[in-house]
Amino acid sequence: MAEQKNIVLIGMPGSGKSTVGRLLAKALCMNFLDTDLLIQHKENQPLQKIINNMGNEYFLRREEEVLMTLPEAGTVIATGGSAVLLPGAMDHIKGTADIVYLEADYGLIRKRLWNLKTRGIVLAPGKTLEDLYIGRKPHYEKYAGVTVRVRRRTPEEIVSRIAGLLGRRRWEGKND
Repeated sequence: MAEQKNIVLIGMPGSGKSTVGRLLAKALCMNFLDTDLLIQHKENQPLQKIINNMGNEYFLRREEEVLMTLPEAGTVIATGGSAVLLPGAMDHIKGTADIVYLEADYGLIRKRLWNLKTRGIVLAPGKTLEDLYIGRKPHYEKYAGVTVRVRRRTPEEIVSRIAGLLGRRRWEGKND
């Protein structure tokens, strides 16, 4: 059997990309990568420290480098929330992956992002979380091949929904 296309998860910070990604990879017998963790490993420091010390533009360049060198198949990839701000990288990913937008409404994101100042989020000076949400939402919608709403769903329900929408119910014998 040929190796499966990647599944790339996009969405706001706090939408559940890392949590859902791990579970989805396990359910589909795929590898899992979290691009935020790859960046931290390459820079040998937490995301927020990279942003604080080097700035947003530096961070976005590192993120783009990571996105451009992802494996080409067989991996569930949780991207950073700012990945969609990098059109070259996103166009590159579109060729090797099913892109899934985990759509969370603003109220849920606000509730989950209690640590906005320390989480490692690319946020322009003077901008609020609401500004970030409003500014990024069109980018997520633009790149999404599939959109899954996360409100009122457990991570397991989200995984099941993604697998069903992509036709990847490996555990039911329906392989690509």
